Amino acid sequence: MTFTAKLREFPGLPPDYIATAEKRFRATLEKELGDNVGRVLKAYSSAAESGIEEMNEDERALASAWPKAYEKAKSAGFRDLGAADEAYFEVRLG
Repeated sequence: MTFTAKLREFPGLPPDYIATAEKRFRATLEKELGDNVGRVLKAYSSAAESGIEEMNEDERALASAWPKAYEKAKSAGFRDLGAADEAYFEVRLG
């Protein structure tokens, strides 16, 4: 499943820095989750909406993989950019 990742809330950052950060973020997320980015994100979103207790064991395992993978990808994306308290990467499937 394809996905996009957009850097949000990082004002004043030049477009080429944004593109590089988004590329590093996507590459790291794909390295961590492989072809399962979509499945993991969907499971994580379901857990956030309905609660993890309503999920089966496989869905829980998928959902629990998201936070760690996202944090690694976020660190890679923000590398060399400096601090921005409100900045984040928005991930969308599609």
